[in-house]
Amino acid sequence: MIEIQENVELKRRQECIYIEFKDKVTRYVRGKMVSVHDTEDLVSDVFVKVFNGLTDYDESRSSLSTWIYTITRNTVIDYFRKAKCFCEIPGELCLEDDTGEGLLNEEALEQLANALENLEERERDLLLLHYYKNKSLKEIARIMGMSYSNTRIIHKKALDRMKQWMESDKKTAMSIYCKNKRTAKERSR
Repeated sequence: MIEIQENVELKRRQECIYIEFKDKVTRYVRGKMVSVHDTEDLVSDVFVKVFNGLTDYDESRSSLSTWIYTITRNTVIDYFRKAKCFCEIPGELCLEDDTGEGLLNEEALEQLANALENLEERERDLLLLHYYKNKSLKEIARIMGMSYSNTRIIHKKALDRMKQWMESDKKTAMSIYCKNKRTAKERSR
């Protein structure tokens, strides 16, 4: 009897959470997604994760809204990681290679992903909206609740930081390559 009563209370709590947070979660996910169907799928995934983890939720560590926001954000990030989507990379971020062709290969994509991970969340979200979802900076300003001029500044700084990070990463990779090549040459002597 006690187990049935606990189940009923858990279902009520889940229903209240769903009612309270569904619109907020949907707005966040919709701001990051292109497809309405993908948005609906991700919102469902978020609430499945929330309901499955509800018994482990610790109020002393964070508020319920923060906990749900974290699950939502991580679900969206996981979606993009798994999707392995291809998109056009802005010219400012392309690094010239020796042949001048600037072809994207696996290493370049990994380098780009690492550079994105080193940005602040707001910068990363802005770049994903602009280059992946093809949103204008004015649309992004509206979506993210920022002024247009602030959006332009953040966009520019994010591109500069990514370019700087990618260039330093490429130099590090090149020095490791040269060192390995020298070592291999010395061994062959």
